[in-house]
Amino acid sequence: MPALEEPRVIVETGVEARIAHIVEPVAESHGYRLVRVRLSGHNGATLQIMAERPDGGMTVEDCQTLSRDISPALDVEDPIDRSYHLEISSPGIDRPLVRRSDFVRWTGHEAKIVLDRSLDGRRRFRGRLAGLSDDQVGIEWDGRSDRPAGSANIPIADIAEARLVLTDALIAAAANNATEQAGPEPGADEPESE
Repeated sequence: MPALEEPRVIVETGVEARIAHIVEPVAESHGYRLVRVRLSGHNGATLQIMAERPDGGMTVEDCQTLSRDISPALDVEDPIDRSYHLEISSPGIDRPLVRRSDFVRWTGHEAKIVLDRSLDGRRRFRGRLAGLSDDQVGIEWDGRSDRPAGSANIPIADIAEARLVLTDALIAAAANNATEQAGPEPGADEPESE
């Protein structure tokens, strides 16, 4: 399945879902993937739309392009009953995890997961992602003074929110990914002249 066509499995509800329904086709028409829509009371009201290219990147120019075309679509549909500030952004390093491929790509990295309903008496989990099997995300955590080490398989359908935790390993992986996307430096494959 092409990366752009992979559906989000963690989605918004209420007015945020209505907004996502409006902006997702606009984003896709420009080759971007919608990551998340969030409407907050910040600065009166702020509508944050996170998007990315299929390779995970998002430049300031990408944000400007998307903003220029999303604004008119929102003006026509008018899903928000008050004035708001529109903010288009990239997911960042400690990004939300919203697609199956996110859980696979970031296996081994630390994440926070919040559930809609409790699993074994818990709604919040924090630990290393341990892959994806069928419709369940594996997560493992080390022991602490207040909690023994353990693991869980969390049904994707029960996840309300999931995001990576900013760690040194995540920063290193993001830097490595950025280097790979940039490609080799000019002349890197050429032999040194004497």
